[in-house]
Amino acid sequence: MRPMRSDTERNRRQLIKAAARLFENSPTPVSLAEIAKHAEVSTATAYRHFSSVEEILHAFRAQVGSELQDFSARQTTRGMARLDAVSRYWVSLVLEHGGAMAQMRSHRGYLERLREGTGYLAPQAEALAEPLRQTTEELGLGDLGDEALYLWNALFDPRDILDLIKTGHTENEAATRLVAALRGALIGWSTPEPD
Repeated sequence: MRPMRSDTERNRRQLIKAAARLFENSPTPVSLAEIAKHAEVSTATAYRHFSSVEEILHAFRAQVGSELQDFSARQTTRGMARLDAVSRYWVSLVLEHGGAMAQMRSHRGYLERLREGTGYLAPQAEALAEPLRQTTEELGLGDLGDEALYLWNALFDPRDILDLIKTGHTENEAATRLVAALRGALIGWSTPEPD
């Protein structure tokens, strides 16, 4: 595969950035033509990079997921301390990117998309896999595999994080409560069913 030319890379970055800005501030659906206009490229150029608005959103979420993955890789702590740091960083990314983070919704479930290898989920899953595995080990729960990711995803949905902030919680309060709820969810999930 040949590397992208610098103007091609620049156009792609501009389209993703414009889409994020528009989604953050638009209460109505946004078109690829609007994104192209705000990125100051032609609609044809936009379609050369992305076949749909959803594809741009996937690229945006993959980019944010990569930021989370890089942060996770730099952590020197282990277990719950690392999971806490990575989860708090996710909350800060959601707040930084606002409404653009809340645009991604799928009619298919998280585990289904994760297991089939949906691209934009991979960096986020890689950022969390080791901290979650270390945490479940630290708590004596055994490895919950991708079901631990499922629990994390259920609690750290960008729409719900933004809701907590809009209804009066500080970033720190929201992150603290979500991490505590995740710890409880991991413990509860691994508890054997009564006979």
